[in-house]
Amino acid sequence: MMITEDIKSITDLKRHTGSVMMQVQKTGRPVVLTVNGKAEAVLMAAKEYESMNEAFALLKCLIPAEEDIREGRFMEAKQFFRNFRRGQKI
Repeated sequence: MMITEDIKSITDLKRHTGSVMMQVQKTGRPVVLTVNGKAEAVLMAAKEYESMNEAFALLKCLIPAEEDIREGRFMEAKQFFRNFRRGQKI
């Protein structure tokens, strides 16, 4: 984030919507929108938003696995494949 470029007031957005949108598209960086000097919203390109949501969805899939590891519900790969081969009679 480039503080001087990527933080805009909502008033700036209203007055210069086209240039702010062009900045978001051109840089690929989100713009933080402020109201009375405080961050209130973030404006980002739709493709960046979709990519971020996909990444979060993948991370959510890892939560149960991390919980299993914390609780000791795992085995070494060698042992897993040994058990698998026995079960499949390979």
